[in-house]
Amino acid sequence: MRKKSKKFVKFCNKMVIKRLILYERMKSLEQDIEKIYREHMKTVQNYIFCLCNNKSLAEDVTQETFYRAIKAIKKFRGDCKMQVWLCQIAKNVLFKEQKRKRKIVLVSMNSEIGDIMDSFMADTNVEEEVIEKEQRVELYKQIQKLEGPTKELVCLRLTTELTFKDIAYFLGKTEAWARVEFYRWKEKVKGGEKYETK
Repeated sequence: MRKKSKKFVKFCNKMVIKRLILYERMKSLEQDIEKIYREHMKTVQNYIFCLCNNKSLAEDVTQETFYRAIKAIKKFRGDCKMQVWLCQIAKNVLFKEQKRKRKIVLVSMNSEIGDIMDSFMADTNVEEEVIEKEQRVELYKQIQKLEGPTKELVCLRLTTELTFKDIAYFLGKTEAWARVEFYRWKEKVKGGEKYETK
């Protein structure tokens, strides 16, 4: 009888230790997830907003992105930055959502853009604010006319702190392509010309 009770006690001790270790890991993972969310939520949301130009859709996609990232966190290999991985998930979520709805999100330049961009502005005089708002609206119009990888490149570069190397990795292109394409787009916008993708 003693052998069985000793085995049972050992078994129980092992189970308690395993549960404590699991509890500590879950607690640590929960803190890591909160940190990742705080650090990258705005970046992901800005990137998606730049792609779809719809604030509520960008918020929904951002929430779904972090939900999927939490479920797949063990699959993150670390061969790219966390931001790149999250933006890729977000892009896939956005495309699935658009496909599900069977509509292409059209650009609507309404007061929503002005409201969002105003929240980023510092206190300035009204005249400067109006000029800046007009410039931002024109910039968004230019971005929304872009297609494919060039649009993603510009959105990622303007809304995230990713390097050209990270963006190129994300898009499956070379760093040189990312630098040259962004530079060409920037020069066209500065010159007042409309940028056309090849």
